[in-house]
Order: sequence, then C-alpha cells, then structure tokens
Amino acid sequence: MTDTLKRGIDILHDPTLNKSTAFTEAERQALGLVGLVPDVTESEDIQLRRVLQQLGHKNTDLDRYIYLVNLLDHDETLFYRTIMSDPARFLPIVYDPTIGEACLKFGHIFRGPRGMYLSIKRRGTVKDVLCNWPVKDVRFICVTNGGRILGLGDLGANGMGIPIGKLQLYTAAAGVPPEGLLPMYLDAGTNNAQYLNDPLYLGLREARPSTADLYSFVDEFVEAVQEVFPKCCIHFEDWTGVDAVHLLQRYRDHYCVHNDDVQGTAGITLAGMINATKLKGTQLKDEKYLFLGAGSAGIGLANLLCSALVAEGMTLADAQSRVHMFDVNGLLESTRSDLVDFQKPYAHPHPPTKDFVAAIKSIEPTTIIGVSTIGGAFTQQVVETMAQVNERPVILALSNPTEHAECSAEQAYTWSKGRAIFAAGVQFPPVHLDDQTFLPGQANNFYIFPAVGMAIYATQAKRVSDEMFIEAARAVADQVPDALLKQGLLYPLQANILETEIKTAVRVAKLVFDSGLARVERPNDMEAFILGHVYQPEYRKLA
Repeated sequence: MTDTLKRGIDILHDPTLNKSTAFTEAERQALGLVGLVPDVTESEDIQLRRVLQQLGHKNTDLDRYIYLVNLLDHDETLFYRTIMSDPARFLPIVYDPTIGEACLKFGHIFRGPRGMYLSIKRRGTVKDVLCNWPVKDVRFICVTNGGRILGLGDLGANGMGIPIGKLQLYTAAAGVPPEGLLPMYLDAGTNNAQYLNDPLYLGLREARPSTADLYSFVDEFVEAVQEVFPKCCIHFEDWTGVDAVHLLQRYRDHYCVHNDDVQGTAGITLAGMINATKLKGTQLKDEKYLFLGAGSAGIGLANLLCSALVAEGMTLADAQSRVHMFDVNGLLESTRSDLVDFQKPYAHPHPPTKDFVAAIKSIEPTTIIGVSTIGGAFTQQVVETMAQVNERPVILALSNPTEHAECSAEQAYTWSKGRAIFAAGVQFPPVHLDDQTFLPGQANNFYIFPAVGMAIYATQAKRVSDEMFIEAARAVADQVPDALLKQGLLYPLQANILETEIKTAVRVAKLVFDSGLARVERPNDMEAFILGHVYQPEYRKLA
C-alpha cells in the first residue's frame, strides 16, 4: 500500500499516482474515484495494447514522440511500461534520432513544463529556486544550456528536450527510479537569431553572456545543488565543446558530476574499439587513431582512450602519440597557434595539412572516428584510402542525427569491399553485400550513461571517475556474442538493453566500492544489490 494524502481528481492529475482504468474497486471506494474513471478495472496489458494501437495510428515518429510525452504527463507508469516493453522500437522515438526534430520544434510542440527552467536572471537566488522542486531526494540533475544540441548547434531553450529525454533513458534502459530525476535548462540566452525572433520561443531573448559570467552562474548552481540535494549527481549535457571540457575539469574533483558528451561518448566508442580489436586479433595499444573533429566529444574520447591505454601499461605520452586529430582548420600539429589547452596533447610534429585523405595516407591510422557533425565527411575516397592502408579498416561515423553521420553503413561496407569494421552514432539497417550480411552497430551513449547512473544511484558515489566509464565500456563490449561480433556488430542488441545495463552497472558498482567512493556499505551480493534498486513499471497499491 502507498500512503497518499491525495484523493479523487488530484490523484488523476498526478502522473506518479494515476492508474487511469487500472484502479481496483477498493481503491475507487477508498480514494473517492467512483465515477471519475470508467467503471471497469483493466489490466496493464490491456492498457498497453490500447497505447500500441493508438501509436499505430500516428503517421510520423514526431507524432509518436508527442503522444508518448503526453502519456508521461498523465500516467508515468504506463509510459515506462510502454518504452520498456520494446526498447529497440521506442528508444529511437523518445530519444535519438527523433529528439533532434523535437528540439528544433520544441517551442511549437510544447504542451506544458517538465523539469526546471533556471534563468540567469535568478542569480543570487538559485538555492531558493531549487527548493521549489517538490521532490527533495533528487539523485540526478541532467542540465543543459542548449549551447550545442546534438549536431544541431545552439538551440537555446529548445534544447530542454535533451535532458528530459536523457533522464527517461536512465529509467528505461537501466531501471533508475524516475522520481529522483530532474531535467533542467540553465537559461543564459542564445545566439540563435531564428529563435530570438520566434514569437513561440520559450527562453530569454538575449545574447549569451561572457564565459566568466556564465561560469559564475554555473558555480552558484553547482554549489546550491550540494545544499538542496546532497545525494545528487549532476549530468552536464550538450554544452558547447570548450565549456563542456572546462566545466568538467572545474568540478569533477570536488563534486559528483559527469558529462555524457565527453565521458559517455568516449565510453561507448571505447567499447566499439575493444570489440574491433577482438575481430582483428589485436589490442588497443596496437592501433593508431585519427579523429575528424577535435571538440568536446573527440577530446573526451581521446582522453578516455589514453586512460585505457595507460591502464594496459603504456605511458601517457606513448598513448597520446597514438592519437591524431583533425578539425576545420586541418590536422592538429605542433606549429598550430589556434589550439585550446585540451587539444595541445594531440598536436604532434607533422607537416601542416587541410586534406583529410592526405592525413590518412601519411599517418596510416587503423581507425578513423567521426565526431565532426558534417554529414558525408567520410567520402568514398576517405573510405577507399583507409582500405588501402588497412586490411580491416575501422570506421566509426558517430555524428547524429542521421543526416550528420559522416557516412552510412552501406557506404562504408561497399566502398571498402566488405572489409570495414563499422559503427555509427545512429542505427543503420543491415547491409547485404555479395554473399554476406553485415550488422552495423549503434555507438549510442545509452549503453553507457544509464548503467553508470544506476551504479552511482545504488552506491551513492561521492564522485564520478573516468575509470567507471572504462569499466562500463569493457562490460558492454563483453556482452556481444561471438556470432554477432563476426557479422560486424560491435554492440549488444538493443532489445536486451535492461539486462545489458544491469550487468554493466554491477561491474561499475564493484569499481565504485573498490575505489572507496561509495557512501553506503558494500553488499555481499552485488548483483542482488543492483537488482534491488531497479525500477519496475508496475502500479503501486494505493488502498
């Protein structure tokens, strides 16, 4: 039984309590619901059947997204029961790639507020604003300033769809209870003229402030969270590249924070790299890497990769020497004067070049990683050159949404004559080439950050380390069966996402305890410990 002071229509207006047609007769009588709902008691299976039927009448995934968000606003349990019933079908609707279109149109499809909107105009009163949130034991805040949403750029307040969606994945993919999750938009303006002139735009209509001004505001926010929600982990999401790296550096040694664009992207890509070496019969230290894109995602990935290489016995300098980067101004090399601090470790002695194919020919990387947000950047010449210098070229086209992918699966396999080891940031269908069928994997962060989140939630970790993401990467890589790996699939099947992430969370939780970062007593059975925290999308007994 659940104790609730709410009765009648107030229960129906609370999505965490509302059961719609599933209230029992005893609940209807005790809670004043008689006459307020149809006079039948339906099973959750019947409710799910109705949802699936209604979704089937929708013409686009954006329409399905809007329907599901509306369902979440009215019946949280049924929403998660729907998503978790078929994650391979529904995760692309509630998150990537549909979330990109939803964010572009966020102010136009807006139905009602979800989460918190913290404006820089509230500077000096941030703690008081946070206290307005009704849940007092918040465990995760996913926060964006809308500065770099997916590959779409500065979307300002329209970026609020991202933290909302990310936190849904914490629950749907890893079972983190939804009541302790808080999506948040830190509104410090936008430089997007289109939205500033849009009468339906939901954010401050002013340009973004200076970096010092922004960081001062974020400082107040981070410190206020420690007071108002002392068990909370802050998940930074979709900030501009420089801010993403610098804010993570600013807080990571003092507070429980992480950045999914930096560490989550790195973790899932590392998992793919690990499985690529299994296919090739090599080790990470044998490979040479060339990134197209040197922003927060690329640098975060490179840093985590180097940490993994150091753990395998390399020096940091040797590890960094295996990593090369290429951005809009060409190859990062030692004579460039336009690099920011976190890019310089990957600027090696090399003749300047702005030709990516030429860089491939001279460096001879075994792996190219696209984090450029430039659709089609891995041209036929790029892929063919990689195939010329490698028997099994590894091609990771990680930018999303789909139109921003550096190349498609079909292009990678066709242009390499079936020799490429490929994954993308979006899901591509199987590719049939000659007498082979290739299964392209999706290097999606949702394999990593929800599992790390569950481990943090269960252990009440004091801080988040890179080692947690490395362990998560290894755990994810270990869960791909050999038969699927031989068909080129670098990641586990999405249909089994909850099982996969629980196993990953168990391994990460062990590391949290081993590292002395847990704030709870170590259990004897780690798997049972994690399972004991997993949310089940089942209605609670109210009377």
